[in-house]
Amino acid sequence: MFLSESAAYPAVASIAQSAHDRLVADGEIDYRVLADLIGEASGKGVLRDLRRKYSPAAFDAIIGPILQEIGRTKPIRSQRPPVDPDNDPLTAASWPR
Repeated sequence: MFLSESAAYPAVASIAQSAHDRLVADGEIDYRVLADLIGEASGKGVLRDLRRKYSPAAFDAIIGPILQEIGRTKPIRSQRPPVDPDNDPLTAASWPR
């Protein structure tokens, strides 16, 4: 669906084609490709066009699985700085041995 709807936008269509080809070849698509697809589609107005063209339920059916796959496979990176294990109060012994 994304591939056909993005035909007027070469940059989006190229990413959509790449995602489609990877899905056919491997059965999996790296989350970065999907994130690039959503980002480029958003920047070019493709998502806005889809939202206008389709009902809310249809729009969610088109975009939802892509966003869910990104959320499922994207690694979670902590915003906290690394903690020195020797000085971590959560893992330090609570009483002397």
